[in-house]
Amino acid sequence: MSKEPKKAGGLTVRHKIGYAMGDLGGCMTFALMTGIFTRYCLNILKVDNMLLAGLLLVWNIWDAVNDPMMGALMDRIYSVRHNPRGKFRPWLLRSAPMLCVTAIALWSVPTFLEGVPMIAALFICKVAYEACYTMFNIPMGSLLAAMANNDGERASLSSARGFGSMIGNIIPMMLFPILLEAFHDTAAGYSIGAAVCAVIGLVACLLHYFWTEERNVTDQPESGDESQKVRLTDIFGVFSKNRPFLALCIHGICICTMQNVASSLGTYMYGDVLGSLALMSASSGIVMVLGLVTLVVAPAIAKRFGLENMIRRGLMISCVMFVSLFALSLVTNLNPWLYMIWSGLASCFASVSIYMQWGMVAEVIDYNEMITGKRTEGSIYGTFNLSRRIGNTIGSSAAVLLLGMVGYNAGAAVQAAGAITGIKFLCICLPGIFCLGSWCAFRFVWNITPAVREKLAEFKAAHSASKQD
Repeated sequence: MSKEPKKAGGLTVRHKIGYAMGDLGGCMTFALMTGIFTRYCLNILKVDNMLLAGLLLVWNIWDAVNDPMMGALMDRIYSVRHNPRGKFRPWLLRSAPMLCVTAIALWSVPTFLEGVPMIAALFICKVAYEACYTMFNIPMGSLLAAMANNDGERASLSSARGFGSMIGNIIPMMLFPILLEAFHDTAAGYSIGAAVCAVIGLVACLLHYFWTEERNVTDQPESGDESQKVRLTDIFGVFSKNRPFLALCIHGICICTMQNVASSLGTYMYGDVLGSLALMSASSGIVMVLGLVTLVVAPAIAKRFGLENMIRRGLMISCVMFVSLFALSLVTNLNPWLYMIWSGLASCFASVSIYMQWGMVAEVIDYNEMITGKRTEGSIYGTFNLSRRIGNTIGSSAAVLLLGMVGYNAGAAVQAAGAITGIKFLCICLPGIFCLGSWCAFRFVWNITPAVREKLAEFKAAHSASKQD
């Protein structure tokens, strides 16, 4: 078995910028899936509403299976072949061009067809694009654990990824509407817009490959003890042995459910309670500024207090702020600017767990290696992504159901008092409840204590020394 020593030296600025380029590149096309894709299917391709709903269900199921399957596959292939170029970066180089090509195909090929051939092309292109996106996203996310060796480095890379994700989501949403306007909302506008985003994304993805390196990938045995070999089914045993991983999955479901409920129902809070949808633009600006501040200061705070403590305190502060704002809304009419600033700050404290969760995934991977003897970054990261997709699905569906349950009447000029209170609960109090659920996961399920962390540091030091012998 070949053994490569851990690479010396800390993270460089180039490493951090390179890691940020990963999410920036991926989001350049993935951002279009939420804001633009439905309009493309309905208005340009003329797909029937019911048929599109069915297709979306199938695609979501495929996405759910795709992530953990791809992660486990990467772990298994590396345990057998030991690619000297690394465990994850070779996948980045393979998948980046494929992601670009399939993105362009998805937004262009179906426009040349009609009827059943068009539906078939749309289905195949979407499945191919999601597979290529996963093939890039899983090694990109898993790479953090192969680059960072302590809380400070994990926080720095998590923050860099947050910056990359933010920019990668903003650019398409600014660029695409301009192109659609220029091409009068025609098929050409969608095809050209997607091609521009895909090419920009490809450049960023390649920079991600060339400006990062795997500093601490652990080789797995090629032969010998069968219990030490990596298997595709290993992830099922992780849930019973790795409590921190279970805590992360609970957190992923809670926090993503909160995000989707809040984003889905935000228009009702501003339109029906505060009386102005236009205020959402100002709110988005406030949240963006607070998010940037969070990304800048979080690494320094994490280095001093630790990732877990910072995330847990942020979640509790967010919970208290949301619940207290809801209580205030029950006794007085909220001033819109007070609501925007208060809720923006509450969201900011909750976002600490979202931006920094990738560092926690890296620690879970280290912990899993210590207790099982296997380093399976791909499987763990892919399954954690699955928990987040479950949260997204629950949040999107629950938002619609809960809105009906509180008595919202879409045809009414003014909503009933009960519906207004219900909207306040869903948009203000419910996010606080989900933050509390995430806090509980880190408080009662997460078990990496300072003592365990010392053992983990000793294990990593001993393992590193053995690799250099």
